[in-house]
Amino acid sequence: MSDSKSGRIIIDLFTTLDGVAQAPGGPEEDESGAFPFGGWQAPLPSEAVGRSVAEGMETLDALLLGRRTYDIFAGYWPQHTTGEEGWVGQLFDRVPKYVASRDAGIELSWQGSTRVGGDLAAEVAELRSRHRDVHVIGSIDLAQTLLAEKLYDELQLWVYPVVLGQGKKVFPDGAAPSNMTLLSASTGDGGTLLLRYAPAPGEVQTGTMGS
Repeated sequence: MSDSKSGRIIIDLFTTLDGVAQAPGGPEEDESGAFPFGGWQAPLPSEAVGRSVAEGMETLDALLLGRRTYDIFAGYWPQHTTGEEGWVGQLFDRVPKYVASRDAGIELSWQGSTRVGGDLAAEVAELRSRHRDVHVIGSIDLAQTLLAEKLYDELQLWVYPVVLGQGKKVFPDGAAPSNMTLLSASTGDGGTLLLRYAPAPGEVQTGTMGS
């Protein structure tokens, strides 16, 4: 978690009621595990979600992405810098992109792209010192690592009213126990809900109700 003088690592995830965050944007986004529901977000449009995403982009000055999400973004956004989505494409094309990968030999052709992953904790600290708001978009495997190691400052969950029953979850079985502080909760159209959390210190406690 950052101090008041450093930048923030912000994790942005679209998730279902049962916590699935895999492949919300398209059928071929992530088919691992024979996932049959790629693109589940598309039939559930929300103007409120769109507004909140746009507001978050106003301070974004770097991206931290997993390799799969990076490849998807690199194959799409550089070709979409005009039209309705042009402002997003221009932003993503302009800001530095940091790609988490253990493969030191990966080729990153998108301008402004740099590999991280040799020492993620140290590299995240460096990103905080260099940027104001670093956004982790999608990249569920990377997000799970950042959550487990508390290498983040804010978790933004856009929760949709759908249950899939399978797929990669934000907090899968075996996730590291941790406390969180709710920063805000707001409802949107179409039954969506935006939950914003920050990591909280201390070990998870247990007890008996009413004692």
